[in-house]
Amino acid sequence: MPGTGNRGSYQQFNDDDYDNGKGNGQSQDSFDEIDDDVVPVESKGDVTRGGDIRGNIPPKRFSKTCVKNVFTVLLIFIYLVLTAVAIFLAYQTISDFLNKLSQPVMSVSYKEVDSFPPPGIALFPGNAQLLSCKHHYHDYIPPIVDPGTPQEQDCEMTEVTYFGPFTDQKQKRAVVVRGPSDVKNRELIFMQFSQNETQEDFSAISYMLFAKYSDLIESANKSEFMRDCERNYSMWTFSGGFRTWVKMSLAKTSGRNKEAVEFRQESGVVKFNDKRPEADQKDQLFFVVFEWRDLYIQEIRLIVTANPWSSVGILCAVFMALFKAANFAKLTITWIIKMRKRHLRHKARELNPVN
Repeated sequence: MPGTGNRGSYQQFNDDDYDNGKGNGQSQDSFDEIDDDVVPVESKGDVTRGGDIRGNIPPKRFSKTCVKNVFTVLLIFIYLVLTAVAIFLAYQTISDFLNKLSQPVMSVSYKEVDSFPPPGIALFPGNAQLLSCKHHYHDYIPPIVDPGTPQEQDCEMTEVTYFGPFTDQKQKRAVVVRGPSDVKNRELIFMQFSQNETQEDFSAISYMLFAKYSDLIESANKSEFMRDCERNYSMWTFSGGFRTWVKMSLAKTSGRNKEAVEFRQESGVVKFNDKRPEADQKDQLFFVVFEWRDLYIQEIRLIVTANPWSSVGILCAVFMALFKAANFAKLTITWIIKMRKRHLRHKARELNPVN
């Protein structure tokens, strides 16, 4: 039993010395490996002494190098994730910029005016005859006296004959009337047409609105001007036997290169109570009223919300982050190689006394 006490004291003494950094240049890790290989041998088969010896061996401690390597790998993983996020952010920024550049946003505003430039009202009566065209104010239309017969007219108009842009072989006749302009006093134009009975099931008169009546008057080639208007503006119709009330509104669209003018309208239809004798009712009557809807011009502007400077700033920040990540990865790899070489040198130094 004295040998047992001496062995335990010697083991504790050696552990303390090596814990304090003393010894023959060997580290605690090498002693841990040697202690793991020690197996107690007893001639009399006493297992208790072996258990006591193994119980007195101190537990292993984690190496600082291992902890540093774990943290290094963790940092590399974090920087890889940040690099992936930076690449995705750069791709998303470029995609958003191209999308906003190709799809401008509409900005709508309303401008109040007292009067509009007189629009051009082009009517295509065909076989119908214009009976009357008069200006009225304040939405008041006096009762029709002797409908179906020519009435007094006070409208400015001109007649243009041209070939349509879509049917070159068919000649068209348009009666162009100078539209109302005094929107504050609610100026309107009332027109009446008459058409002899035909074999058609339905009868209607087509019309078209364009921006300024003066553009037609000042045009050197009125036929070509009407061809361009029919190509660019919409066509509408009003039916016989009804009074069609057309309320116009103007919308100006400012694009990247040019401005466009578009007419929008709201129409209401009222049935005409025909009190003429049956003999006169063979001639079908058409009534139409043109008036401005309100005092406002709708102005639409196409705005490109893509800001190249902000996109360039974001991309610069992303590329700087990528550069820093690449620099950190380079330094990390260099440090790992250096630490690996140092570890191998230490291990070789520890193995020399054992050999």
